[in-house]
Amino acid sequence: MTVYGFSPSGNCHKVRLLLEQLGRDYRWVEKRSDDGSTRTPEMLAKNPNGKVPFIELDDGRVLTESNAILHWLAEGTSFLPDDPWLRAQALSWMFFEQYSHEPYIAVARFICGWTPIDSPRRADLPRLRERGHQALAVMERHLSSQSWFSGDRYGIADIALFAYTCVADHGGIALERYPAIRDWLSRIERTPGFVPMSAPDPAARALIDQSA
Repeated sequence: MTVYGFSPSGNCHKVRLLLEQLGRDYRWVEKRSDDGSTRTPEMLAKNPNGKVPFIELDDGRVLTESNAILHWLAEGTSFLPDDPWLRAQALSWMFFEQYSHEPYIAVARFICGWTPIDSPRRADLPRLRERGHQALAVMERHLSSQSWFSGDRYGIADIALFAYTCVADHGGIALERYPAIRDWLSRIERTPGFVPMSAPDPAARALIDQSA
């Protein structure tokens, strides 16, 4: 399969991490999401939404949306619970990630690293950081009594939530007050086949350092 993605993106890293931990063969095609590369006619013909990640199979089928890709890849593996209730719980946390977590933590990171210091979007940072901390508080409460978000073992809900939590500080959302989350991040980093997310390019990193 071919994966189209932007390496510093958490949503794209989710897919890469699971593929690596599954030991699957794939071809990675780098497409920056900040310079129009995902919205060329060729790319829009594959994914009209103009975003990455998405995967393309050898027969031409395309699957978009990071968490849908995780679910499809994990089917029949230990990364997705067999028990219907635990499977639904894992999906619940993946919906939480896309609705209550990623829109704040990931967007704060994007604004800090990929917009100019004088961008009017930076006025949104206090609200985004507040909502990001609200999401982290929900996660901290869960992790105070449970080791994982995918039932009784590591799985795709953990991968989905890991991607942007591990770089929350890039958006000025520090993790010092969340010991259970920090322990959970460390557990994930020790899982077999783990690969870290690619660092932002130097220009983005410099902006993050000024903003966060």
